[in-house]
Amino acid sequence: MLTNKLKIRLSLLTGILSWLLFTFFDLYLLFVEKYQLNVNLSEVLPQVFLTTLVVSTLFFYRYTITKADSVNFIDLLWRVFITGLVTTIGSLLIRGFFFVFGNSTITENALTINFLYNILIGLVVIYLVSTFVVWKRLILYQKSKSLIQLWTIFEYSLFASLLFDWFGYEFMSINFNTALIFLCIFALVLSFNLKWIAYLNFKQKWKSILFILLSGIYVFHFLINLLNLAETGLLSINLLDRVFIVSLFVFIILYAGISVLVTLFNLPTSSVFERKLQEAIDFQKLSQSIPAGQNAEQTYDILLESSMSAVFADAAWLEIRQGQDPILITRGITDPTVQDIKHSVKQEHIRNILNYQFNGEYASSRVIGSLNYPDFKSIIAVPVMIQNQQTGALVLLQEVSDAFNREMVDIISTFVNQASISLENFQLIQEAIETERYKEELKIAKSVQKSLLPSEMQHNDRFDILGFSMAADEVGGDYYDVLEPNEGIFNLIIGDVSGKGTSAAFNMAQMRGIFHSLAQKDENPSEFIIQANAAMSRCLEKSSFITAMYFRINTHDNSMAYVRAGHCPGLFYSASSKKICRLENNGLGLGILRNSEYNQYVEEHTISYKPGDLLLLYTDGIVEAKNADNQQFGLEGLEPSLLNHVDEPLEEMKNGIINDLMKFLNGNKLDDDYSLTIVRFK
Repeated sequence: MLTNKLKIRLSLLTGILSWLLFTFFDLYLLFVEKYQLNVNLSEVLPQVFLTTLVVSTLFFYRYTITKADSVNFIDLLWRVFITGLVTTIGSLLIRGFFFVFGNSTITENALTINFLYNILIGLVVIYLVSTFVVWKRLILYQKSKSLIQLWTIFEYSLFASLLFDWFGYEFMSINFNTALIFLCIFALVLSFNLKWIAYLNFKQKWKSILFILLSGIYVFHFLINLLNLAETGLLSINLLDRVFIVSLFVFIILYAGISVLVTLFNLPTSSVFERKLQEAIDFQKLSQSIPAGQNAEQTYDILLESSMSAVFADAAWLEIRQGQDPILITRGITDPTVQDIKHSVKQEHIRNILNYQFNGEYASSRVIGSLNYPDFKSIIAVPVMIQNQQTGALVLLQEVSDAFNREMVDIISTFVNQASISLENFQLIQEAIETERYKEELKIAKSVQKSLLPSEMQHNDRFDILGFSMAADEVGGDYYDVLEPNEGIFNLIIGDVSGKGTSAAFNMAQMRGIFHSLAQKDENPSEFIIQANAAMSRCLEKSSFITAMYFRINTHDNSMAYVRAGHCPGLFYSASSKKICRLENNGLGLGILRNSEYNQYVEEHTISYKPGDLLLLYTDGIVEAKNADNQQFGLEGLEPSLLNHVDEPLEEMKNGIINDLMKFLNGNKLDDDYSLTIVRFK
């Protein structure tokens, strides 16, 4: 498929070749006739190439002049002006040639006159066709189906007139006049499609009038030049005997004349239209101030500037009450003057608005008032409402009396209402941002928590161990881990950080660091928990603490020493007695007491285990989970579940306990993390 650039080049090349061939055959036929040569050459050939010149020129300008929807109207008229200027200069050069050589034999030579006339034909075709294309773009701006149909008929009729001209009808003959009148009727009807004029401002309308008048001067100049050369009687082809060319002249003159008249009549209303357009732009600025990323203060500035522009105010202020200190934004007035004007206002309704006592009764006439103040005589005061509460007041001032009317109040009220909506949206956006920030914090906390938990639990062939943790919507900072400081000795911990969100996750990270540091020393559990409390006390906030349960498993003598720091009691299952023992020794959470008195609350116990025995550690997210009846799962639910699945492999045991918990909840949502650590001795 041909590109637009290639189409332009092909049409330009075709146009140049068409003009050269048209000129060659026209002059050659004239030479044959003059010297009566016996040459069999059709007189239609120049007509054919003239038609080709018109068509190729039309396609060239169709491809180069874009649609009016995407081009400024003044730019289109500028194209007409420039094209007319260039072609008119060429035409003036031809006239200058005859002026200089007017008394010589060269201007009486038929070949010379026809050659220059053919140059003029090329210039006229370029100007008429380019202007025709621009007129088309303007006429079809905001097109309708009926307009497109009418234009299509007119355009096809013009193309038909190109073939009609081959029959050689002279100007003002019956057939010529009939075809011309038919085309002129369509041209007249189409010339009243001038919707584009309404979208010009005052300055652009004056420019358009100037460019269109100049285009009329160009047309007049071309007509004079064509008529002057036709009077010589030496022309082989008279361009004014062509219905197509005369129709274009008429169409261009009609549309130019009507455009100038309509534009002139529209000049007095331009200022009103521009004012309404500016009001619409200001309204759009207010409506888009929050989505555009602007803050409340920028919205206040837009409201103040837009309102002053809309009513031609000399000064204004906007007062917004935020907390104890109101925000005061002024234009053309000082803060002391604002206070003086407030005290000088007589109308009770306006005074109530200024004192934040607006009662909801709004009327245009009641917010307009007069002032007995040296610099200002007129006032408008409009309340700023957010969520049905007055949060501020917009005041506009004029130096002359009775400067404001109800229409102005309606405009200002619209601006204020839109600004209020934008401010409400700003509050909602801020709340949404806070919500999203909180969600991001939860994601971070969950990610931190997950990364801190071991992917594999260290153990030897004397026991199996499994750790599991599931994050709920809120992050509580559950933690479990196991380390082997010496061969056959394993230090195991499970903990739960108080609080929610990222703070809990970072406290959990601190707990992990302390565990990995102290557990390497292979000290007894009581020493570990005392040192851990001292370390955590230095980095935890005063309102935070960590519950934990710490075990030192000795696989050499099948013993297990442990301490409990305020955590949920571990469950120890004896395979021989098939009973569960709760490991409930006393202890305080880490960080609750941050001095040496903490040592008094540390109790260390040691128990022996046998093959088949099992240790279950968990966090409070399991036992404190509640169903729809507000009943907790508790140890009353956990212990029977453990007994039901105690003989299963650890993975199946974990799944069984979790399934029992979910059945108990019966669709109720967990609001805390829950974790399990299961140890089975061999």
